[in-house]
Amino acid sequence: MSTNNSFDLTGKTAVITGGSRGLGFAIAEAFVKHGAKVVITGRNEAQLAEACKALGQTCHYQVFDLNDLAGIPGFVKELENKYGQVEILVNNAGINMKKDLQEVTDRDFEEVIRTNQQAVFALSREFSKKMTHRQSGNIIMISSMASQYGIPKVIAYTASKAAVEGMTKAMAVELSPMGVRVNCIAPGFIETDMSAKALNGDIDRKQKVLGRTPMGRLGKPEDIGNAAVYLASDAACYVTGIILPVDGGNAIGF
Repeated sequence: MSTNNSFDLTGKTAVITGGSRGLGFAIAEAFVKHGAKVVITGRNEAQLAEACKALGQTCHYQVFDLNDLAGIPGFVKELENKYGQVEILVNNAGINMKKDLQEVTDRDFEEVIRTNQQAVFALSREFSKKMTHRQSGNIIMISSMASQYGIPKVIAYTASKAAVEGMTKAMAVELSPMGVRVNCIAPGFIETDMSAKALNGDIDRKQKVLGRTPMGRLGKPEDIGNAAVYLASDAACYVTGIILPVDGGNAIGF
């Protein structure tokens, strides 16, 4: 479906990692509504197939484990051979780990960094080679407001997302002169299964979150989807290297 405006993504192909549920699904849904052909990736084929069924005929899926860093170049080649050139990459897939800092092992830390940072870099690097050759492309990172806060028990996640924001700026400087824009969305507290699990069992923490959010509520997954559409579209053609908080003002709340 084309929207016939500067937010129209008709004719563009987007790859969204971790696109079968949560924020990734919301981004995929928004892209489909704005005309894009979408390829969602992940490790669980059943979830991917179910998401594609819900999103319609312009959504496709490819099973891949991003922890297989050595396999990423071949995976990118396979995607373009199968679906045509990819104009938009959304690095959404990620994992979290809630543990006291002193209990986090080196292996724990490395596991989060591998998925949330190394895989994001490797996938962006490989797609950027295709995009710069064509002098056109768009890479969207998904960070977290955790990268800008001091939140207890999520040291590895916080470190990985801070790295994603740093990579966004460094990549934008290198790639934008060659026609590839790179931006990042930093979601605040959004209504997802993950946030429900974290907040519903901790009333004090939930009240703290809402108390410092000027809009007084959690965000919706579609808020992130709409932000991604903006950054992927021609409406943001002069925007690169930004970290866009979508947090209801939580970062500035008192």
